[in-house]
This record gives sequence, structure tokens and C-alpha cells, in this order.
Amino acid sequence: MPETSGSTGGTPETHVIDYRAAEQLLAASDPRGAVKLLDSVIAAHPENTAARLLRARAFFAAAQLRPAELEFSIVLEREPDNAYAHYALARTYERQGRDDQARRHFRLAAALDPNPQYLKAARFDD
Repeated sequence: MPETSGSTGGTPETHVIDYRAAEQLLAASDPRGAVKLLDSVIAAHPENTAARLLRARAFFAAAQLRPAELEFSIVLEREPDNAYAHYALARTYERQGRDDQARRHFRLAAALDPNPQYLKAARFDD
């Protein structure tokens, strides 16, 4: 991977460290700090789905719902069978009051993975 200069610079090792630090910041309830670290990782590696998924989670935790929606959507374009991403996108839609879109993604998540949390959210009985 070619080295870049400026704010997207750094080595692959630096990006791994930033990714791990972002995980810790998110776990410590600092989603905005996590987003800042992940911005440089994604700028250098825009194809990195794991970093995009973590940034989507951080946006969601920071109540930045539009950016979260965009990131979850990008993950699903690349991994349409990612049950967690469907579930998280559904929760994002739910928080925006977009219940029909939320239900669709809750049901996709449950169909892909019979996780009890996904099944409950899918409300197949409705």
C-alpha cells in the first residue's frame, strides 16, 4: 500500500493502533474521539469495512444518525449478508422515526441470524 502524506499518512501499523484505540474509546463512551481516530484510518483505507462499521457504531452512539446511516449503508453495500449491520441500520432508522425502513432491516437481520435480539426486534407477529 503506498504511503500518503498529510492527515491520512501514517503506517499500516499506525492505522491498526488507531483502530484499536477507537474501539477502546467507544467502549469508554467517547464515540466522538473514536470517530476522529477512524477518520484517518478510513481516509487511508476506504475499503476497510471493519473500520466503517466501527465508525458507524460511533456515529450512532454520538447520536449522529445521518452519518451512522450512511456508514451502515456502505457496509451493507459491501456485505449484504451482515446481520449486525442490518440490525444497527434498523435501530438508526428507528431513532429517526422511520419505522417502515427499520422494520425491513430488523427482519433482514433476523432472517440472516436468528439471534434472539434480532428476532425480538423483527416483531414477526405484527
